[in-house]
Amino acid sequence: MAVPRARELIDTLKLQPHPEGGWYSEVFRSSASVTPDDGRAPRNALTSIYFLLEAGQCSRWHRVLSDEVWVYLEGVPLALWTCDAAMRTAPAHARLGPVDAHGTRPQHVVPAGHWQAARPVHGDISGDTSGEFTLVACMVGPGFVFADFSLVPPDSDEAASMRHHWPDLASML
Repeated sequence: MAVPRARELIDTLKLQPHPEGGWYSEVFRSSASVTPDDGRAPRNALTSIYFLLEAGQCSRWHRVLSDEVWVYLEGVPLALWTCDAAMRTAPAHARLGPVDAHGTRPQHVVPAGHWQAARPVHGDISGDTSGEFTLVACMVGPGFVFADFSLVPPDSDEAASMRHHWPDLASML
């Protein structure tokens, strides 16, 4: 069940369910277009969305064929994991939120084609879990189209590798 502030954001920002989990709404799509150098058709130069995860939700392991910038806006910090396209190296972890001495930063870039997954960090420093949600903005360039988006298929080699090597992160498949 959504906490009051999360429900307010979902309603005010007109967020809709996202296929990877959570809630989203596109807020910008550039009128300029670019042609990616990897053979894809022309894309809008840049797109931007609001993306909200409530407690218990995650952004499932997925990839986008363009660079994606995640920017923390509100709520509890966000744990963001990234892994190379073949899932052959250990996932790297970034914590998005207000800047602190422990490495939390408000922005992180996921390179094109890298796998990524995220979830809110439960509880703040005081132990209060009543506001467990995270609101971020995600910008993609060249711009996002669903044809450039894929989830890790549950029966794929990537999923098997995740379950074998990093079972604690496999819950986000």
